[in-house]
Amino acid sequence: MNKEEIIRAIEPILKERNCFLVEVTISADNDIEIVIEREEGTVDWEDCAAIDKVVHEAFSQDDEDYALTVSSAGLDRPLKVQKQYLKALGSLVDVKFKGGRRLTATLTAADIKGRDGKPGTEDSITLSYTALETVEGQKKKQKVEHEDTYPLSDINSVTPYIEFK
Repeated sequence: MNKEEIIRAIEPILKERNCFLVEVTISADNDIEIVIEREEGTVDWEDCAAIDKVVHEAFSQDDEDYALTVSSAGLDRPLKVQKQYLKALGSLVDVKFKGGRRLTATLTAADIKGRDGKPGTEDSITLSYTALETVEGQKKKQKVEHEDTYPLSDINSVTPYIEFK
């Protein structure tokens, strides 16, 4: 059993449940993790259970000797595939750049053309944010609106921004 076989087995149930695949990982010990996201809304227990059932029906645990975990992408995990970026458009995200800079901004565009919907080296995102900056002729720093595009090759991670009210 490999990633491609798992993906082929679960594609129909993902579509049926209005979900999409974020990633499949298989460890050296044959621990399989399937991470999914909903097209709209949030992944629920029934979504995970349906995928678990399909995998167990397609691959005998006695023959393959694997452990399976099916979960949602979660708010604390970085965005990994095009559909996640598109779903997050208009939302606040926390961006960690290579070199240590961090920025909380609104994701306004995502140009993701990488292989299989996964970001590639030429892909980019556009962020809208306000920053306090020195403006010529002003004594105090002023709020300045920005909308800048950044290549994903300059970014370590993009995660949904969690706001506690």
